[in-house]
Parts: sequence; structure tokens; C-alpha cells
Amino acid sequence: MKESGRLIYKYLRHDKKFPHVWCPGCGIGILLGGLIRAIDRLGYEKDEVVLVSGIGCTGRLPVYVDFNTLHTTHGRAVTFATGVKLANPNLKVIVVMGDGDAVAIGGNHFIHAARRNIDLTAIIMNNAVYGMTGGQTSPTTPYGMKTTTAVYRNVEHAFRISELAVTAGAVFVGRGTVYHARLLDQLIEKALVKPGFGVVEVVGHCHTQYGKLNRLGSAVDMMRMQKGDAVTVEKASKLAPEALEGKVIIGVLMDKELPVYQEQYEKVRARAKGTVLVEDQ
Repeated sequence: MKESGRLIYKYLRHDKKFPHVWCPGCGIGILLGGLIRAIDRLGYEKDEVVLVSGIGCTGRLPVYVDFNTLHTTHGRAVTFATGVKLANPNLKVIVVMGDGDAVAIGGNHFIHAARRNIDLTAIIMNNAVYGMTGGQTSPTTPYGMKTTTAVYRNVEHAFRISELAVTAGAVFVGRGTVYHARLLDQLIEKALVKPGFGVVEVVGHCHTQYGKLNRLGSAVDMMRMQKGDAVTVEKASKLAPEALEGKVIIGVLMDKELPVYQEQYEKVRARAKGTVLVEDQ
């Protein structure tokens, strides 16, 4: 059996939950493939992994995988994931969200999880729109583009998710696209092994809603746009700012070391119990 087939039957709830709800050509399937390949390479046992999501197209992803899964309320995936990690720090807790789920109603939870450096991996599919509920404007809808709630074009400027994560304090931030699938695999793997709050922004497409309204063509056409718009971190460092206008920088945007929240919290608990560790006296 080919490697891809082996992984499908190993990690997906193949005989229970399919066919899936995603539109033909949706990039979320590429994200799902990258996630299970990264987990397989790292050798995590399925019972060691908890996959948490909120509501939306990306929020459906945990339904299809054979891990411990938690499908929560809109915008609250990071808070549920935080509770899971604090209750059992030995678990590998991964949060998958769409752009609306993560940085609209979930925005405060996202930036404070980054600030606290909670040991979670946040994977955010950025397709610039609320896809599941009808194509409404999201926090990442580009200025001047159309949605079902901005038929005369969007007049708000978009959040830059990765830059927001860097500023909020995330120790690892990577950005990839569903076109650059091999790079996306690598970014997810790096985020999973990084102690602390790691973020992978996945630039995807919603050809059914966003693409149709803005006459951007098919799913294939939109993936070709990702290819043309993407510039690696290494190449971007050699270009003038004006040459990067309208481009998407992909690769590792932040990789640093900070104390992990759970480790510091355990020290607080030890002090409260009167059992302060020798190195903290």
C-alpha cells in the first residue's frame, strides 16, 4: 500500500465520517494531509494527541481524524485547548481554526494564549471569508474585495495573522499556503515540536464563496495565485519593501525561546504548597 493510503487508513475515521462536508477543491484537505503526515513522522501515538476546533469549515476537521477530538463553540477553541493542556500537560494539544474563528470572536483568546506562551499548537486556515455560513466578511478579508456582507466592497483593513502572533509573543510562527504543501508539512512539524505557543497560518482559498464573488476563478486558479503571490522569508529579506507589496511571505517568521506557561505554573503551585524547588529558592 502506498504511503498516502496507509496514512489515510491509520489516522482517518474512514468508515464512519466520510464523505466530508468540504467543497470539491477546498484547501482544507491539503491542510489535513499535512497535519497527519507531520504527526506520523514525529511518531506520536494517537492517544497522545488532542485535536480541538471551534465552528466553521476548518472546525469540521477533528470530526474526520482518529485522535482524541473536541469540537467546541465558535471562537472558544483556544480556551478549551488551554483547559485540556493544564489538566494533562503530557498531551500534545493542537487547535485548528479558521480565520474568523481564531481572530474575530476568538481574537482575545488567541493573543493572550500567545502572550502566556501556553504549550499549544494553533493551526489557522486563512481563506479571507466566513465560508460555511454564507461568505460574510471576516477579519482577514482584504481591503476592496467583495463578500456577501460587503457587496460594495470591503472598506476595512485585514488582520495579518502571523504578524499579530509575533507581536503577541508566540515563540514559533510560520506561514504557508496550500499550494506549497511540502513547506506546509515542515512548518506544522516544527510547530508541533516547539515548546510553547506555536502558530502556523495556512493561506488557503474559498472558491465557492470568496472566489466566485470576486471572479477569481476555480480552486486551481486560486492556488496558482498563491504560487505567484508567495515569497519565501529568505527571498523577501533581499527585496525592497515596495517589491513586497501584495506578496505573501512564507516560511518561519519567528522562532525563539521563552519560559513555557505550564512549567512556570507548576512552580507557583509548588510555592503555594510549601514545596519550593531547590533551584527556585
